[in-house]
Amino acid sequence: MTVAFCGNDNPSAYNISAGFLRNVCFLDAINLVPHVFLLFITFPILFIGWGTQSSKVQIHHNTWLHFPGHNLRWILTFTLLFVHVCEIGEGIVSDARLQSRHLHLFLPAIMGFVAATTSIVYYHNIETSNFPKLLLALFLYWVMAFVTKTIKLVRYIQDEISFRQLRFCITGMMVVLYGLLMAVEINVIRVRRYVFFTNPQKVKPPEDLQDLGVRFLQPFVNLLSKATYWWMNTLIISAHRKPIDLKVIGKLPIAMRALTNYVCLKDAYEEQKKKVADKPNRIPSIWLAIFRAFGRPILLSSTFRYLADLLGFAGPLCISGIIQSFSNQNQSTNTTDNGTVINVTLINATVINATVINAPITPEYSTDPFLTSTDFLKNCYVLAVLLFLALILQRTFLQASYYVTIETGINLRGALLAMIYNKILRLSTSNLSMGEMTLGQINNLVAIETNQLMWFLFLCPNLWAMPVQIIMGVILLYNLLGWSALVGAAVIVLLAPIQYFIATKLAEAQKSTLDYSTERLKKTNEILKGIKLLKLYAWEHIFCRSVEETRMKELTSLKTFALYTSLSIFMNAAIPIAAVLATFVTYTYVKEEPPSTAQAFASLSLFHILVTPLFLLSTVVRFAVKAIISVQKLNEFLISDEIGDDSWRNGDSALTYESCKKHTGLHSKAINRKQPLRYQLDSYEHSLRLPTHPADINDCAIKVTNGYFSWGSGLATLSNIDIRIPTGQMTMIVGQVGCGKSSLLLAILGEMQSLEGKVHWNRNRYSVAYAAQKPWLLNATVEENITFGSPFNKQRYRAVTDACSLQPDIDLLPFGDQTEIGERGINLSGGQRQRICVARALYQNTNIVFLDDPFSALDIHLSDHLMQEGILKFLRDDKRTLVLVTHKLQYLPHADWIIAMKDGTVLREGTLKDIQTKDVELFEHWKTLMNRQDQELEKDMEADQTTLERKTLRRAMYPRESKAQLEDEDEEEEEEEEEDDDMLTVMRLRTKMPWKTCWLYLTSGGFLLLFLMIFSKLVKHSVIVAIDYWLAQWTSMANNKQALCSTEQPASKTCYVVVFSILSGAGIVLCLVTSLTVEWMGLTAAKNLHHDLLNKIILGPIRFFDTTPLGLILNRFSADTNIIDQHIPSTLESLSRSTLLCLSAIGMISYATPQFVVALVPLGIAFYFIQKYFRVASKDLQELDDSTQLPLLCHFSETAEGLTTIRAFRHEPRFKQHMLELTDTNNIAYLFLSAANRWLEVRTDYLGAFIVLTAAMAAISVGSTSGLVGLGLLYALTITNYLNWVVRNLADLEVQMGAVKKVNSFLNMESENYDATMDISQVPKDWPQEGEIKIENLCVRYENNLKPVLKHVKTYIKPGQKVGICGRTGSGKSSLSLAFFRMVDIFDGRIVIDGIDISKLPLDMLRSRLSIILQDPILFSGSIRFNLDPECKCTDETLWEALEIAQLKNMVKALPGGLDAMVTEGGENFSVGQRQLFCLARAFVRKSSILIMDEATASIDMATENILQKVVMTAFADRTVVIIAHRVSQILDSDLVLVFSEGTLVECDTAANLLKERGLFTTLVKMNK
Repeated sequence: MTVAFCGNDNPSAYNISAGFLRNVCFLDAINLVPHVFLLFITFPILFIGWGTQSSKVQIHHNTWLHFPGHNLRWILTFTLLFVHVCEIGEGIVSDARLQSRHLHLFLPAIMGFVAATTSIVYYHNIETSNFPKLLLALFLYWVMAFVTKTIKLVRYIQDEISFRQLRFCITGMMVVLYGLLMAVEINVIRVRRYVFFTNPQKVKPPEDLQDLGVRFLQPFVNLLSKATYWWMNTLIISAHRKPIDLKVIGKLPIAMRALTNYVCLKDAYEEQKKKVADKPNRIPSIWLAIFRAFGRPILLSSTFRYLADLLGFAGPLCISGIIQSFSNQNQSTNTTDNGTVINVTLINATVINATVINAPITPEYSTDPFLTSTDFLKNCYVLAVLLFLALILQRTFLQASYYVTIETGINLRGALLAMIYNKILRLSTSNLSMGEMTLGQINNLVAIETNQLMWFLFLCPNLWAMPVQIIMGVILLYNLLGWSALVGAAVIVLLAPIQYFIATKLAEAQKSTLDYSTERLKKTNEILKGIKLLKLYAWEHIFCRSVEETRMKELTSLKTFALYTSLSIFMNAAIPIAAVLATFVTYTYVKEEPPSTAQAFASLSLFHILVTPLFLLSTVVRFAVKAIISVQKLNEFLISDEIGDDSWRNGDSALTYESCKKHTGLHSKAINRKQPLRYQLDSYEHSLRLPTHPADINDCAIKVTNGYFSWGSGLATLSNIDIRIPTGQMTMIVGQVGCGKSSLLLAILGEMQSLEGKVHWNRNRYSVAYAAQKPWLLNATVEENITFGSPFNKQRYRAVTDACSLQPDIDLLPFGDQTEIGERGINLSGGQRQRICVARALYQNTNIVFLDDPFSALDIHLSDHLMQEGILKFLRDDKRTLVLVTHKLQYLPHADWIIAMKDGTVLREGTLKDIQTKDVELFEHWKTLMNRQDQELEKDMEADQTTLERKTLRRAMYPRESKAQLEDEDEEEEEEEEEDDDMLTVMRLRTKMPWKTCWLYLTSGGFLLLFLMIFSKLVKHSVIVAIDYWLAQWTSMANNKQALCSTEQPASKTCYVVVFSILSGAGIVLCLVTSLTVEWMGLTAAKNLHHDLLNKIILGPIRFFDTTPLGLILNRFSADTNIIDQHIPSTLESLSRSTLLCLSAIGMISYATPQFVVALVPLGIAFYFIQKYFRVASKDLQELDDSTQLPLLCHFSETAEGLTTIRAFRHEPRFKQHMLELTDTNNIAYLFLSAANRWLEVRTDYLGAFIVLTAAMAAISVGSTSGLVGLGLLYALTITNYLNWVVRNLADLEVQMGAVKKVNSFLNMESENYDATMDISQVPKDWPQEGEIKIENLCVRYENNLKPVLKHVKTYIKPGQKVGICGRTGSGKSSLSLAFFRMVDIFDGRIVIDGIDISKLPLDMLRSRLSIILQDPILFSGSIRFNLDPECKCTDETLWEALEIAQLKNMVKALPGGLDAMVTEGGENFSVGQRQLFCLARAFVRKSSILIMDEATASIDMATENILQKVVMTAFADRTVVIIAHRVSQILDSDLVLVFSEGTLVECDTAANLLKERGLFTTLVKMNK
């Protein structure tokens, strides 16, 4: 066919004798002029101006400037592009009806499309470079285009062309759009004044974009980048080269920060408070406050959702249209009636003639070359393109809706967290102390309730979008199939309550699983804490069985969970099949004919749309109920009592103190410990240091007058308080336990409710430091705990750490004072924690220091040092006011002012001399108390608590250090390897799926279940494809030459219905079978992995537990096991389902239209790269989200615990700031993760849309049967829904497989060798009977790669001997005790007990025949009976005998239940001494002839130690006892003493003989004295 602009079948088409504007072809040519003008002007600017720059440098985001009407311009331009597409389509379809090619019908439209695209690219470049003058070209273009289109429209009106004609409508829309764009351009000129004005307006970029730290650009980029998340490309692609960290994602924009949203929500909540202020029974509504603060984005999201849902129905309608027109084409001939096609030249001729002779134009001629919208939409190609555009728009709106709700949800959570935190800082202390508001409740509010509200907001648009979707779907189904459709809809609606029931049961099963999981973790934690004892007593299998029992209960609950999960998945998959079956069978028998292909596949598509909202409904309702409960809890919390707002609370910032000089401290009297306390007190009168007169009232730092204070109950805890605290002096508050000393401090600080009286502060209230009685630490480094927000001063810091004797403890920590302590860091002892808190108070530059019983957890040496160096020197030098609460009366002589308390009142106030003179009785009472303290002092002097604490810390740190060192070395090696490898290798490792781990997981479930899962999945999807294929054949049987059933009508109908019903039934059954097999396989894998892990850990060598932090092992049993139990099966099911759906869809499309395979290659490549880049970025962002949550939750709990300290220091603003930073950090990670998910979904959705377009075009062009066309289109639409889920699930599975990998790393660990190398029958049943021990050339090491800890030890221990072992720390004493139990590697020599080499015995037998008492007394939760005899071998008489020997019988008898009385976790309901005596009883019960005591008296008081030694000498008189000495004095009475030095036995004899030799033993004895 020949081509010409106006066609060449009529020469008169080029005739302009009647005037240019009367020639339609000429008008179309004029329409080309604006487009050519724009391209001519803009292309040089675009390619020369920016082309050279953009290839070298990317414009930095801080130059983003939006001109006025930015979003409107983008929306109008996109609308214009759509109208241009319609114009092109209309032109091409019209042209196809004519005899020759008429380019004027579609060429101007194509040029218009190119010009509109160029205009937006040009605008974007001008906007980013902020060069508005160049917009003049666009302004001229809009004016010219508007004028030319208006002329054309006027011409159509003159020719009386009606609205029914599509071209008239398109031209009218163009005029409106060009006019609006011209108005937008005029507005930019008006606002920016870049032309026609003398002073152009200068603008700066938004504040966020001036801050280079802001990397989240979604609010600032243009509309196209917003819709497609194009700005995320840089981050997602860069993730391959370098992992995404907090630096990369930067800061949140100001509008999204927690503070901004908190202010919005707080204002809205305060408004609600005002409304209900007059109504005492009503409480302010949080719901209304949330709507006021976040209503607009919720409405915007809902609008997007409505648009997306309405566009979603375009799919079924277009499928119906395409199949219908396809069927019509197949039925009719393709010949066109020439009588209806009028050549365009005829029209031109008519127009010319009419003009010349002034004859009216006949209506039929004026409309002939134009299409109506009905004609236009009958074209298959047009419908295919419209379906493609509808899908693109629908998916864009849907993702926009998701993003807006997620962003709003995150903003709401940030605001709620800030509100909760603010309330915590104002909470009344009585609320926490009286149990009205527990820490658990606060943690739940933070971790659960805020998340519930956030998730509700995510699902919120579904609440009002779903009913509309369901109603629309049912209406369309009714239009397609009539009353039969309502049968299918009824099936879906009736089955929806079952889904809700399943969802409810699922939640219950999850809660039950959580309870069992918590119990199992508690038991596992106990095992890990007491693993050394369990191994030494050979009880590990007993405790392992206990955990396994709980695990079985948990697995039963998990089975219920798996069953309901399977049912939920089954319902979702089976409901559409059941609905379609019911509908089509009903239709066939009611109408006496099968539905047409168009009806069948359109309704099938509609049923798939209908199921989604009904499936979501149960979830949304559940979350709505949870959100209502969360809001109630939040309301209760927000209206709870707050502390009083005293005037001094609103003071100025803290005063700085100038004295940071070195403290030499020569002014105070040294404490003489050799002189008894009473003499110090008696000689007090002769001291000249203290003033004899009380301080002047004006010199009072604090004064309390007529004070009555309560803890919120209304009853006064403190009564009639009239005291004063002198400025710059030391005030001591003393009194019995519970007399109100600590309460007085807190009352002064404003923590108690003031019933009467007042606290007067002479100086600035802000300048206070406080150390609470219960030490409170931050989750931070030691240095940060001490400086506590104050500037770091090295000299002052060193002076404080020396004063608190902290330096030796700091030296033991792996990273010195940069080691993190607190909940998430190193666990310190009570004394160490106490000293850090005191150091914090001393370090602050404050006027006043409050110390609440700082000596309570310290031994006498440390107390003296702290008093001397910290208080008498450091604080005195600074002339600071000190208020000290203490029980240590020996320090009274150092007090400048004393307040004695009794039963909540002040008994006496004054100097010590005043009290001695005025209250002799009290003074004498103090002297009596000091006598008692003198008697206890000797014991305290011996039991050096600090040395023990440091020893414990050293032991805890040693394995960590070695582990850290090994890890550092590994990291260094890895780094070197990485440097050697090129970038491609690094990228390959980061993008590689952990297939080996996946295979390990799948095979853990058993090969049979794995085979069943794969087979059932394949069969199920084959059956589903068969159902659809059968439907295609059935509905197109009229046109089908090869019918699958008989062509005779009754038999044919029955055949098709029966086969369809059988296939549908099989599909429904297989849906259940597949979901069950996946869940069952997952459950079996979880069961096996946990069983293997527990047994591997239990049987692991003790060295493993020394070098692996407890938290790390526990993590495998908690977080990792939870992922394996509950998350992997559902991810695996979803992944396999979506993958097989996509593969079956691609297979079916390829079968229907083989040409589709050609298009599949580029689409497959695009998909591969999208998933490859996304998986890496998603993994990094998920890890960031997880890692930023814990610090936030910890900050809330530590704030609630340390509330009094924070308020005393007046550090609320600093803590608030830190909370906001932590919240923003977590929110930015979550936002980026959400944006990355949207990035993926937009791309996979667009890919899906391209697949639909390609499949439709291929089907139409090939011209196969209507059934196969419908089938191909239906499956193409399925791909759009499931493509992104393949990648999302793949990314999730990759992250979750990390848990399997971690568990597997422990499974590869070597176990202890439990097997025997000798015949067990040769070992006597009562071995060892005598208790004779021969140690022959013994060499011991902890691991093969470590140095020996014992070298060539030879000795002989006679039966019944009491043997003492001593030596310096690290000499190998404890290693010898472990060697008896084969807990260490005996690589040379041997130990022979009663003639049997212990290395040949089974480990269980060896350990069960010996007894040991460890330094740390360990008890387990359970009964006393269980703790003494877990094997249940002994009678009650034996147990009572053991308790009597340990002097515990009377105490246990007094307990409810006696032997069955419960022991709490770790034995916390007993003192340390009692616990150690229980351990002694436990050793006695075993009746072993050999007892080993490994520093058993190290952590107990003198009285318990005496009992222990007495029992050893009497009850164990006939047994061999090996005592590893904590103090050498313990073993002076031993029959034999072994002295070790650096792993070698240096001395071996009786204590008396060794003392004569004056060797190492003599030195140790002298040192101990």
